[in-house]
Amino acid sequence: HVQLVESGGGSVQAGGSLRLSCAASGYTYSRYCVGWFRQVPGKEREGLATIDSRGITAYADSVKGRFTISKDNAKNTLYLQMSSLKPEDTAMYYCAARTRGMCGLSYEFDYWGQGTQVTVS
Repeated sequence: HVQLVESGGGSVQAGGSLRLSCAASGYTYSRYCVGWFRQVPGKEREGLATIDSRGITAYADSVKGRFTISKDNAKNTLYLQMSSLKPEDTAMYYCAARTRGMCGLSYEFDYWGQGTQVTVS
């Protein structure tokens, strides 16, 4: 009964910053792989960043240097710190979890949140 709930989305001007959060229940971030994805209407889902049980991160080229994925194991919460936002970052952002050991953007994820909208103008 894994549940993931995103928050922190909203509207921001280009060049601004936002921090997204993903709270998990029935799942412990410290043990497995978690990540952030985004999707716009009519386009394929895009993987943005992952972090594994040891804290090793991976980023898509489109966001590296601007976005930072992190987690607070005590709070069982995942974060995506976004800076230098661009209009092309506008999308629905999702967090996801993978309960198996391997981690990275090329792997399938098992559980998904409902998303939080980010609009950059």
